[in-house]
Amino acid sequence: MELTIVQDLLLIILAGFVPLDKYGLTLGLRWPVITSVFAGLIVGDMPTALYIGGTLQLMSLGVASIGGSSVPEYGVGVVVAVAVAATSGGGVEAGLAIGIPVAMLMVQFDVIAKISQSIIVRHAQTLANHKKFSAMYRTLLCGPVLMFLTAAIPMSIAVFVGGDMVNAVLKAMPAWFTGGLTIASKMLPVVGVALLLNFMPTGKFIAAVILGFFLVAYMNVSMLGVAIAGTMVCLVYYAFNNTQMNNSNEQGNGGLEDE
Repeated sequence: MELTIVQDLLLIILAGFVPLDKYGLTLGLRWPVITSVFAGLIVGDMPTALYIGGTLQLMSLGVASIGGSSVPEYGVGVVVAVAVAATSGGGVEAGLAIGIPVAMLMVQFDVIAKISQSIIVRHAQTLANHKKFSAMYRTLLCGPVLMFLTAAIPMSIAVFVGGDMVNAVLKAMPAWFTGGLTIASKMLPVVGVALLLNFMPTGKFIAAVILGFFLVAYMNVSMLGVAIAGTMVCLVYYAFNNTQMNNSNEQGNGGLEDE
């Protein structure tokens, strides 16, 4: 499958808006599963796009940009992976093999962009001190444009140059390596969930974790069923906590009245 020029341009624009969304627009494009929906609409292969988006979404669950630190841009990785999967014929494994390294590479581009942003802001501050506000506004617009280019340029290379290169690389890969990629792509969601559980009070709610595992492993309950069961557990826990708090308040009020 070959993408048209319009599809290529739409993918580049979509990738460019991912970092913009993370730092300002907040439309949800920073979440891989949402980005994958738009990428799937563009390439016309929604099942593959959602599979890739879901996989990278699980990888990103335990990752957070704290204190201005740079983290892998999985949203851009999704766009690249969907484009590669659609054009190379290698499927999800080929897409993830290229998309994940691109997401990791975006860490370096993000660092470069943040360093450049400090220069832009310093120059804008100088213009503001000299009361050149029109020039200051134009200078500040360079920031979003720069963030857009940090993702649009790698995406352009992947779209316009990477097709033949990706096919050549995939053909040169030995069977044991592609087989390893297939296994790794199936393990990545587990790694993402494990990272997420590491930051959650898992020990306190271990019974809920065991219940979810039991429902899936022994009763073949779908994810929707597990989600409903989890909601029920939350409601029971919430009601139990409210009852305990009300009892504590009543005892406290009774003690004050006795005095």
